[in-house]
Amino acid sequence: MTNQNRVSRRRLLATGGKLAIYGAAIGIAPRYIRPSRAEGADALAPGMIGGPTGFPGCERYQYGPDTPEGRAIEAAKALKGAGKAPAKIVVGLSDGSIGQLTQPFPAGAPSIKDLWEKETGIAIEIVGLPNGQEFTKTMQDISTKAGGFDIYSTDWNRLGDLAESGGIAKLDDYVAQHRPEWDDAERGYVGGAQGVALLNQYRGSTYGVSLDGDFQTWVYRSDLLGDAAEQAAFKESYGYDLAPPRTWKQLDDVATHFHRPDKGMFGCTDLRNQGWGYTNWYQRYASMASPNQFLFGDDGVPLIAGEQGIAATQEYVASLSYHSPDAVSWGWPEQYGSFGSGNTAITCAFSNLPKFLDNAGNSGSVVTGKVGSMLPPGREIDGNIVSRSVLWFSLTGMVSAQSQYPEVAYLLLQWLGSSRIYSWMTANPGGYFDPFRLSDFSDPLVRETYHGYHMDVVRETVARTVPSINYPGATAFHNALDENLMAALTGAKTAEQAMADAADEWQKITRRTGEEKIIEAVRANKAAWPTVLDPV
Repeated sequence: MTNQNRVSRRRLLATGGKLAIYGAAIGIAPRYIRPSRAEGADALAPGMIGGPTGFPGCERYQYGPDTPEGRAIEAAKALKGAGKAPAKIVVGLSDGSIGQLTQPFPAGAPSIKDLWEKETGIAIEIVGLPNGQEFTKTMQDISTKAGGFDIYSTDWNRLGDLAESGGIAKLDDYVAQHRPEWDDAERGYVGGAQGVALLNQYRGSTYGVSLDGDFQTWVYRSDLLGDAAEQAAFKESYGYDLAPPRTWKQLDDVATHFHRPDKGMFGCTDLRNQGWGYTNWYQRYASMASPNQFLFGDDGVPLIAGEQGIAATQEYVASLSYHSPDAVSWGWPEQYGSFGSGNTAITCAFSNLPKFLDNAGNSGSVVTGKVGSMLPPGREIDGNIVSRSVLWFSLTGMVSAQSQYPEVAYLLLQWLGSSRIYSWMTANPGGYFDPFRLSDFSDPLVRETYHGYHMDVVRETVARTVPSINYPGATAFHNALDENLMAALTGAKTAEQAMADAADEWQKITRRTGEEKIIEAVRANKAAWPTVLDPV
């Protein structure tokens, strides 16, 4: 499959998160949940120095002087007053996410952009980047030394490549000075320091500020799994109760039970296509050992050609038996369309699926009120279940090394990515910044937009998430894996040959990139891997 045929989630949401292509896929025109307008709350709460006003509950998003948001605002104002800040900060931002900065939400509120400009006197100029071309546009600015941006926003997986290129600034000094509190036990990242390492760091230093939560999350048809007749038939066939599967073997059983292609029903539709499917291979592979099956040894040698990699690939291929016959070409439109039309029992997608399809305003979805959310399937190892998801894409803010005002650019990112502002921003359905912080999962507006039942599971999924490759050569590493998995899926290679060939390519990429550099990145990256285990 060519790159032109791949469908990116960014392109799917090119209309500011309004689901244009999702809607076309199943003939729907969804509306978003927006609380009705209410009066009051036009002043800041006592002790607060900033934040939104004008809607009920706005005080939740206001902040005092000794908070990450307050410190960012006060520092930006001080730099402005000292003549050390620009008139504007130029932000390159994916088209599909602009609405969450520019559209007021909920009724009566200011926009994120307007609030920052009012509080600091520094304008935000947003340059829309075509969805799917964020990295290309970023590299163009870096390689030509055009200096067109203060802030880049691009895929998390590019962090290592951009850091090694010298195109983005190391942020450690700013982090130490302005104290973003990403590891706060109540409002910070899931997993504390492990979550910070996962999302913002490369080789032990901070190079990015997460603005997204692209954690792969499992959902199912609660009406199907809760149906008495289906429960009885399943137990007769498999000898245990029908329930959301906790292991990969149970997933195979449940998906096989519901797979009825003659009736248009597919057992499971986690993706198998080029460019996206291998995120689902990752989940099977990473759960092959306790607490994790790593991709590389500490010596930088790939581990994927071992028995765990072969077994994960064999499972990955065998699972086609309960997918669509066209699974190797299905992308997000087909997957979301099939689930919304009621033709899928279980799938794994971005955490926004219930926001779009379990929505009373979405007249084209037949699964409204019939969606359940579950942890990723795993494996029983040494008396525990090793359950792992994966982080893939995830928009990340990075300060351009060409910016004349890198500290102000960082302060804007700290403000946007801090708990109060980010929760308010991600609740806004005008884009695709998804929740990932502890504060997001308990926030009433976020839970209304994404659904409370789902947020509780997403929080626990984040705690069980492994990183995909984000160090130098990430694109080449993933392309090699992708091509060989596709060869296995289509029968062109056995699982053994596919993994051997992928590992061989990885070794070549390591040598080209620099073995010492890769070894250091691999070892530092281990801090980002989870250790959570579940009792059987």
